[in-house]
Amino acid sequence: MQKTIFWAVFFWSVIFTGSCSTPVQNAAGSADNLSAEIIALERSALDRWITGDPQGYLNIYAPEVTYFDPEQEKRVDGLEAMKTLLAPMKETKSPIREPRYEMIGPKIQRHGDIALLSFKLINYGKLPNQPETVLARWNSTEVYGRIDGQWKIIHSHWSFIKPEIKREAKQPSA
Repeated sequence: MQKTIFWAVFFWSVIFTGSCSTPVQNAAGSADNLSAEIIALERSALDRWITGDPQGYLNIYAPEVTYFDPEQEKRVDGLEAMKTLLAPMKETKSPIREPRYEMIGPKIQRHGDIALLSFKLINYGKLPNQPETVLARWNSTEVYGRIDGQWKIIHSHWSFIKPEIKREAKQPSA
């Protein structure tokens, strides 16, 4: 049940409401159109994700993609493994209503055929009979590589912003 709620919160609470007009610097330091291109790819994937359709991301993952999120014990390796991981998403019905998000501080750093997109994502939504609330606060890092002339995600990492870390209580010494 907890895993279902995690996935529901994650994919139903990401509707774009933030600004993505961040300038990009290439190796020479000049601004170019890469920011708009990468942000458009990410938004397009998120727009499908919010409807419970992971195909937007699956379309832009490279065959050798690697992936981390807080629900995974270890790194997920490869597009086929991602397809398996995301397959149940299509069958999940979310209890979240009016989901939205804010994309905060998107930044792209380019180094040749690699572009790193990092941003914070704050998810909002309404659970049954409750007012809108913050559902999750994310740090996101998407590493894009230029493969056969197209930008593809080669690594994706999602983590909670300042998660509550449970520490074991110290045992009193005898």
